Amino acid sequence: MEILNYTEEHRIFRDAFRKFLAKEVIPFVDEWEKAGIVSRDVWRKMGEQGYLAMDVPEEYGGLGADFLYSVIVTEELARTRHFGLVAPLHSDVVVPYITAFGSEEIKHQYLPGCVSGEIVTAIAMTEPGTGSDLASIRTTAVEDGDEVVINGQKTFISNGIICDLCVVAAKDPAAPDAHSAIDLYVVEADTPGFVKGKKIEKVGWHSQDTAELFFEDCRVPAANRLGQKGAGFMMLMQKLQQERLVCAIGAQAAAEYVLEMTIDYCKSRTAFGRPISKFQHNRFKIVDMATEIKLGRTFLDKLIADHLEGKSLPVECSMAKAWITEMANRVADGCVQLHGGYGYCEEYPVARYWRDLRVMTIFAGTNEIMRGIAAQFMGL
Repeated sequence: MEILNYTEEHRIFRDAFRKFLAKEVIPFVDEWEKAGIVSRDVWRKMGEQGYLAMDVPEEYGGLGADFLYSVIVTEELARTRHFGLVAPLHSDVVVPYITAFGSEEIKHQYLPGCVSGEIVTAIAMTEPGTGSDLASIRTTAVEDGDEVVINGQKTFISNGIICDLCVVAAKDPAAPDAHSAIDLYVVEADTPGFVKGKKIEKVGWHSQDTAELFFEDCRVPAANRLGQKGAGFMMLMQKLQQERLVCAIGAQAAAEYVLEMTIDYCKSRTAFGRPISKFQHNRFKIVDMATEIKLGRTFLDKLIADHLEGKSLPVECSMAKAWITEMANRVADGCVQLHGGYGYCEEYPVARYWRDLRVMTIFAGTNEIMRGIAAQFMGL
């Protein structure tokens, strides 16, 4: 029995999106990987076809679609042999902060562009000295009349170069405690004092632009704050569930695709007069990886179903993010081994997945943080 209730409309959507990727994304992946950034045009094309921020209500230019459409987009993007086009970050992590917590003025001002692809978003939480410890951020936001002056530095910001709009976590130094000090502000990229640093050179995710961001007496309207003053930390905690779930979805889909490619390779590659899939060790290895993948899929689909029902899942999503991303790394490593020397060559997609999946155990909260969250809720 299937856990998720995909409708015929969902299936039609998946088929259409897969065709879009085959035409507008996959042929350009190697070019983007060399350039270190994806084309701006592909964001607009995604928006034109209705593939961005699909859950945004119709009154703000969106489709008002359910989360299963986002699941489809994340899964299909994971099969494009790169992770540079991080539409799920934009659609399912950053934009929901604006949809859920923005004023009517902010929503009408920015959401239509987020849907159309004219506005690409980023979220700036991580700082050089804080990592996953959000309560210890140092970037400040000091009120000055109708404006807020932001000063500080962020790092490892995905879409940091290409973004037009950034949700920035900053704290009021006059607040009584660390948690109530944090606020989220929407900052346009061309705001004076908002400076984008150079693109960070990474081991993987070569076509995904990651950057340092600097805020030097950056003045934004106080009305650009999301939600009530001092509620930033709680808003972050509320939305991190979906961020970690999206991370697990991408890792799960990538693991499935890597094993699929590897099985095809093992059936066609011969050694000692027979396909290498016929050697007992290789067969058992493939079966073990397939078993882990099926376990991950069952757990993940149940979480997606619960998330669709609006359930709070801090422990389960933390567990899923940690276990599935590590499982995907185990699968990629095993698949490289089965490819032999070819698995270490750039011309074989398994090599790219092997290096790109590694970071998934680090971002969206390290897996050590995930285990800490789960342990805390378990009373350990």
